[in-house]
Amino acid sequence: MVFNSNVFLLVFLPITFALFWLARDKTQRYVLLALSGFVFYGWWDWRFCGLLLFSALFSYAAGLAIERFPAQGRRIAYFSVAVDLAILGVFKYYSFFARSLRDAIPSFPLPLLEITLPIGISFYTFHTISYVLDVYSKRVRAATNIFEYITYVNLFSQLVAGPIVRFRQIEDDLAHIDGPLKPDMLVKGVSYFTIGMIKKVIIADQIALYLNPALQDVATLSSVGAWTAAFAYSLQLYFDFSGYSDMAVGLGCLFGLQIPINFAAPYRATGIADFWRRWHISLSSWLRDYLYIGLGGNRHGEWKTYRNLMLTMVLGGLWHGANWTFLIWGAYHGLLLSLEKMLQPWVSRIPVLVRRIATYLLVVIGWVPFRADSLDAAALWLHRMFVPSASAHAVPVALTGWVAVGLLLIATVPETHEIRVPAIRRWAFASGFALFICYLFINNGKSVFLYYQF
Repeated sequence: MVFNSNVFLLVFLPITFALFWLARDKTQRYVLLALSGFVFYGWWDWRFCGLLLFSALFSYAAGLAIERFPAQGRRIAYFSVAVDLAILGVFKYYSFFARSLRDAIPSFPLPLLEITLPIGISFYTFHTISYVLDVYSKRVRAATNIFEYITYVNLFSQLVAGPIVRFRQIEDDLAHIDGPLKPDMLVKGVSYFTIGMIKKVIIADQIALYLNPALQDVATLSSVGAWTAAFAYSLQLYFDFSGYSDMAVGLGCLFGLQIPINFAAPYRATGIADFWRRWHISLSSWLRDYLYIGLGGNRHGEWKTYRNLMLTMVLGGLWHGANWTFLIWGAYHGLLLSLEKMLQPWVSRIPVLVRRIATYLLVVIGWVPFRADSLDAAALWLHRMFVPSASAHAVPVALTGWVAVGLLLIATVPETHEIRVPAIRRWAFASGFALFICYLFINNGKSVFLYYQF
């Protein structure tokens, strides 16, 4: 099920919202949200609901065991994380590594299997891992109410594409979930959801309408066309994913839960490190806290810091998908972060505007392997960008127009969390009208969110 679908907007959300606020106690609301998460997830393929339930129950039991047997806490935590990673590895990476080994060593006996990738597995696995590690490090107490914990893991608003919410970030909201509906949360929820929908269906999907055909054969693009396509994808991805994240935050507010923001004007960053403080904040902070710092961070000398940056970003790239293109994209950002850190005294002297433009251009170049289906396709696209060439197939004028509009928006319009929407009638009417316009776009052609594939 997706947010921009008739079944979600006209059936699932209204029924879940009404039943939730009619429920009178915590347990009823926990059970309702937990079950709604299974319905939302199972709409794609009900068979994987068992995997989702197992992940939740196993990490819940691990949290309790860590607190009950503190002497064995380290072993329990590591075992729980290993199980989570093993499940993720089998479903997401087995075929990739098996195929890569077969290509490198044709006689290698590892069998090739066709394994269906469960949607959102990377996201809810990181939820459960962060919970177990936080319990082990005493950042949070283990949940004792199983329905509360399953609600956390199964929360439909961020179940399949984030943000990656840590239990401690919404623990207090979950503990007071039986409170009344607050007008300010309702206004915030509707406004976030509306803005997110606008980003997705009116901007991102319209860019995709012209971009996807243009990228079917990159070899036909001129240098200008290749750059235009790269800029277009950077904008499509931003408006699509930040739109989803805004809608997730808005849906959380509608049920009294404050989900952290996931974007903070990333294309206005003044460096690659600054970009990662602004882009997919829940993932970048997760990688920093649970991987980079775990590897030693910057505590053991300059070169080990660069090593840790590279390992973190390579694994972060691989988290996005089982493909060499994602691994290369992660390594590219790891290299940029290392070089930026190495050259920081000189970089800091560059004017802010120049740094912003340079950072955005570097990020756009990195999106090429991220979007490409293969390394060969990425190399051809980059070749078209940097080696001047003409082509009989120019990109559509409409795509160029959308790129211009998108660049103007990211440069001037504030992020969603910076917009203050007053609880007055004319804004309610404006939100309703905007949602109606979005609904017209939805019925003109539905599309899933890009991060559903990760």
